[in-house]
Amino acid sequence: MWAMSESVPVRCPACRRGHRYAAPSYPCVCGAPVSPPLDRRGKATAVTHTTWEEQWVTVHCSSCGHGAQWPHPELGCPCGTMLRIAVTGESTTARATSPGDMPAGGTATGPTPSELPPTPAPRRAFQPVAIRTARDAVTAAALYLRWLGYRDIRRADQRPPSGIGIAARGLLAQVDPTVRPASVRDVECLWLTAMTDSSRCVYFSLAGYADEARTRADGLRVPLFVLDPTGVPHPVNSPAAELDAPGA
Repeated sequence: MWAMSESVPVRCPACRRGHRYAAPSYPCVCGAPVSPPLDRRGKATAVTHTTWEEQWVTVHCSSCGHGAQWPHPELGCPCGTMLRIAVTGESTTARATSPGDMPAGGTATGPTPSELPPTPAPRRAFQPVAIRTARDAVTAAALYLRWLGYRDIRRADQRPPSGIGIAARGLLAQVDPTVRPASVRDVECLWLTAMTDSSRCVYFSLAGYADEARTRADGLRVPLFVLDPTGVPHPVNSPAAELDAPGA
């Protein structure tokens, strides 16, 4: 069930335009939907540089007390500024959202959260982060997946043989920040791990891919991307191009 919390006024610090924002509700493991509690007295800030920590806020469910990390509330202003919405603490307790908190016309959906695909939405221009460290490469890949529509990006449960693993609902990604091209073994290990979890997979590399790895990825339908120094992922095979295409 996806509901919206009570809306708060938001003013863009760049153009001074006013907005109303309501944080989405996310499903706790106990089944109760929770929302990051918004700070009505706080001011929205312009996002000029993103880090891994700033992308998340820890929310504790008031029904069971379980804490989980969810995307930090953000809103895109028509002037082009991305606004980070103030919340009442980086680690806080959120009330469970009841069905009565849903806006008029809201309905519950039948699939469980794990079955829900990313919500299609018009894509704004992708805003990358420059890559100077391995951590920047992970952030760039996470931002790109979020731009594609994945909203629950986190560290993968299983550590890959090389690189760094990140995951979302129904998706497993591997980020290789090394200076060597990814090997066929790297691609096969990612694919096998994703198959075990019944997930799709995608590979991001800074140094590209060995010829055998690209051939194997084509056969397994694994999307391959190369991250350039500006943090922009470039598709290098047809599965990646299909994933990158508008409306994918």
